[in-house]
Amino acid sequence: MIANLTVTDADEYSNYEKVFPILSRHGGEFLPFDDSSDTPEGTTSFSRRVILFKFTSESTARAWWEDPDYQELSKHRRQGTETHFLTMIHGLPPRN
Repeated sequence: MIANLTVTDADEYSNYEKVFPILSRHGGEFLPFDDSSDTPEGTTSFSRRVILFKFTSESTARAWWEDPDYQELSKHRRQGTETHFLTMIHGLPPRN
């Protein structure tokens, strides 16, 4: 899962940082974020915060997203940021 956002209220957003136990409960990993990524090719620039989350499967990612505890906590992210996108990246299809 990839998130791209701009933090507009750091104090509000800091409440969202309690997300780690919920993420861990669903087998998810938070990969380091970047506040100043560089786009060496292409027309889209992610000059805002880019966050990567890793899950063992799409179903575990969806379970995390749908978890009532996460949804309650995510209010802080929504109130403290301008979310440009949150995208689920699907796994590769089986190869023959």
